[in-house]
Amino acid sequence: MTGHKPSVIANPWRRLSAWTDARIGLGRAGISLPTHEMLAFQLAHAQARDAVHLPLDTSRLMKDLAELTERRKALLPHEPVHLQSQASDRITYLQRPDLGRRLSQKSCEALDRQGHTGDSPVDLALVVADGLSSYGVQENAVGFLEALLANLEADDQTWELAPLIVVSQGRVAIGDDVGNRLNARCVVVLIGERPGLSSPDSLGLYLTWAPEPGLTDASRNCISNIRPAGLSFEEASRRLGYLLREARRQEVSGVPLKDRSEETVIDQGIGNFLLR
Repeated sequence: MTGHKPSVIANPWRRLSAWTDARIGLGRAGISLPTHEMLAFQLAHAQARDAVHLPLDTSRLMKDLAELTERRKALLPHEPVHLQSQASDRITYLQRPDLGRRLSQKSCEALDRQGHTGDSPVDLALVVADGLSSYGVQENAVGFLEALLANLEADDQTWELAPLIVVSQGRVAIGDDVGNRLNARCVVVLIGERPGLSSPDSLGLYLTWAPEPGLTDASRNCISNIRPAGLSFEEASRRLGYLLREARRQEVSGVPLKDRSEETVIDQGIGNFLLR
């Protein structure tokens, strides 16, 4: 049969998909997407929905963090602690963002009973919250913490850490409440990021100096897209290490604290003309 045309018309931009997870150059069948691309889109959408709604396996995470604490006793002398936000379940969490930003009264009392609050300040509190992708936390939080703690142990500066904290139904600002109660100079929240159609497993980091309830996002520094197909654990821990050292040196975070970890200076004897 002569003159037969293929049912799917290819797109020359398709070759770019070798370097990105983004949907690009999908081609077309008539005026529609090819069937396999439509099915792939529906699968990605289902995975994103699952990442939001599936509960975090806190028992498994606490077990993994306890093993990590055992391996890093020099930095983590205390056992990890599991807390709960004021959002009692997932539906409440999604409908009431404000409740995910503060600890429940029961969690505040539990933290007090365990003796982890008080007048003696610590340098850093690390908080793990499920956020909008329990999958991102389950898959990436422990691996990232391994890389970060290794960097902190090798740092020239000494870091005193609070116990690792896991918060169920927590949002970014829960770190301000936790860090303030732990009397931490700085808090870093590891949280599952809002899933995209090609990234249901993304982990984000939020750093805040002098945490206290009521701070806005202007007071935080963010590192995002930490996952095997995105920013590696080693690179993310390197960037966070830079921000931690600068936050402690300058005693600021957020807008005043710039991430210059990628900058290189080419000096041919004439200095930096921008500083003249």
